[in-house]
Order: sequence, then C-alpha cells, then structure tokens
Amino acid sequence: MVNAIKGIFISCDVPMGQFISHLNSSLLAPEKFIIQVLKPDTTCMFVKPHAEEMIQSEITKFRDQNSFAKQQS
Repeated sequence: MVNAIKGIFISCDVPMGQFISHLNSSLLAPEKFIIQVLKPDTTCMFVKPHAEEMIQSEITKFRDQNSFAKQQS
C-alpha cells in the first residue's frame, strides 16, 4: 500500500534552511511542520502545506530585523 503526504517543497541556501529548521524545532511536537529534510545540508525540505504562510512571514520578519538602511543626512 502506498502512503502519500501532501506538502510543499522548499529549496533554499544553507543559512535560510537552518533558520527554517530552527523555527520547526522551537515548536511543540504537534505543531512541527517539516515532513522530511531531503539533503543533509538542509537546503531542500518537504513541509506541511499549512505552514507556508507562517514560514514566509517569519522569513520576512527575520530579514527586516537584519537589514541595514543607511540614514540620509
């Protein structure tokens, strides 16, 4: 018998993969969203579809917090 799981494929660079893995590990077991890490370097992963918006939102927050805008004088 074949078991199929619906999900979303994410391909990213290593630092972003580590950030997404950290997000997943900070959640309680029933809330975890990573189904499978497809490469050992965390650049490809398969996640539950309901987590897509949350991941995008957290990435946007992370980028905004770590961006530098030069002040005009």
